[in-house]
Amino acid sequence: MRTRIITAALLCAAVVSVTACEPTEDGKSSSSSAPSQAVESPAGELAKDDKADGDQATVPNFVGMGLQSAQDKAQELGFYGLDSHDALGRDRMQAFDRNWKVCSQNVAADTSTSTDTRLDFGAVKLEEDCPAKDEKPPSAEGGKMPDFNGKSVKAARGALDSGVSITVNDASAGDRMVLMESNWQVCTQSPAPGTALNGQPVEFTAVKFGESCP
Repeated sequence: MRTRIITAALLCAAVVSVTACEPTEDGKSSSSSAPSQAVESPAGELAKDDKADGDQATVPNFVGMGLQSAQDKAQELGFYGLDSHDALGRDRMQAFDRNWKVCSQNVAADTSTSTDTRLDFGAVKLEEDCPAKDEKPPSAEGGKMPDFNGKSVKAARGALDSGVSITVNDASAGDRMVLMESNWQVCTQSPAPGTALNGQPVEFTAVKFGESCP
């Protein structure tokens, strides 16, 4: 009898579902199961809480402020989604925010909006003048070669497919290496603007910004 009771107990322990097993007097096992009870919340209640809108805040006028100061002020008001871009369209990175100033903002001053709203500042370096409006980087949408004249080499490279072979040479007689491409402007290009792009190599000549193309 003892052996049969132990065997029945082991069989019950192997049952995966939540059951209660007890050996009977004849050595057979009996099981009873209670239906699990899940605590349900009103449909969509958790999703609503997870997606709750941020607080409301009024966006101040950031134009003219140093980029770092503008970002600090925005965070004080609860805006933590912050971006910035080169307002001159040269595709430079704002690596040291204190060296840049705000020229434009994507949300107008005095606008009341959720603090979840992402703020984007157009900026130039402190010694530069703000453009009348943000200059957009060139784009090769439509499969045509854009006119890159006067655009930064970096922005030109960024507009083309990453697989395109690109050669950049100094347009001056100095035969300098074009290292920091955002500091160089395109003087000539091949293929010409409007040419259909089909994977052909691209060639640029360039000089530094502030210099004249020959």
